[in-house]
Amino acid sequence: MDRRAFLRHSAVASAAVGAMAGADAASETRKRMPCGVLGLGHAHALDVVEVLAASPDFELAGVCEPDESIRSRVEHVPALQGVPWLTRDALLGDGRVAMVAVESTVPRLLEYAHAVIDAGKHLHLDKPAGASLPDFETLLANADNRGRLVQMGYMFRYNPGFDLVRRAVREGWLGHVYSIHASMCTGLGGEKRASIAWHPGGIMFELGGHLIDMVHLLLGPPAKVTPFLRHDSPAGDGLADNTLAILEYDGAMAVIETAAMEINAFATRRFKVCGTGGTLILEPLEPPAARLCLSQAAGGFKAGWQAVPLEDLPRHVRDFDDLARCIRGEARFAYSTQHDLSVQKTLLQVSIPGSVV
Repeated sequence: MDRRAFLRHSAVASAAVGAMAGADAASETRKRMPCGVLGLGHAHALDVVEVLAASPDFELAGVCEPDESIRSRVEHVPALQGVPWLTRDALLGDGRVAMVAVESTVPRLLEYAHAVIDAGKHLHLDKPAGASLPDFETLLANADNRGRLVQMGYMFRYNPGFDLVRRAVREGWLGHVYSIHASMCTGLGGEKRASIAWHPGGIMFELGGHLIDMVHLLLGPPAKVTPFLRHDSPAGDGLADNTLAILEYDGAMAVIETAAMEINAFATRRFKVCGTGGTLILEPLEPPAARLCLSQAAGGFKAGWQAVPLEDLPRHVRDFDDLARCIRGEARFAYSTQHDLSVQKTLLQVSIPGSVV
């Protein structure tokens, strides 16, 4: 998919998000769609449970965690109190359930996702989309053949700060974009480090997809990918915990960095876009704060540096609002199979040295 096509997709996404506000009143009287959550080992799992339980569009029929060790760890948390526990067969065999969110540990994501699509349900699949590109491609093909949607859990697609970034690039405020520098670091303890050390990409595989997704929406697939995967902490777990990737384009470069041992990392997560006509910086990413510099006035903004006020919205709410509207046929799904495959290919290339997936 070329750059113009990617920008068209981002325009559709922004329009879909904008239309949600007008639909709020109608959704209050609309029948809620039964849904479920399969797997609870993902970092986003409990947040997703809370959002679906409070959703005006979805009715949380129940959750399922086949792994007893994970269930015993989470079953007493407040988000799960009063939520029915179901077996996998009961959840997937319930004909009323229209959508299932797969929130398992990453090694099980694709296994569970296939089961959801085979059961005829729409799917919200958290990131990353497993470790096998052919397996993910088969999943998406099966979903397309069954007329089922697959929504990836890349939360920045519905972040107001990235709405601003996509608008600025789409409308040409920044001129020719020649550089993107994106940083998404964290500080992990021993248990979490151990849970992601199974993959050679380490923290890049864990977090880098969020940034790669946004870079692809702005610039498309890269012509060349160069990863740097290092273990630089004193921990003896071998985790790739200090990582960087360079994505090269015709006339542009994007640098993506993520580390696992930064102090107070959320405050310095950053996405900087530089063009010949201006610069836009998001920092932090959540809640989003933006600074914009333009060589000349554009988009209702003056020349020079200025802060841009942005709405602070909770994660996942817009994602599931949009998914519900698309399931009902009220909106067109903005993210193509080709886009999701392209993002996953790049993620695997930067997570596995020498990969030619």
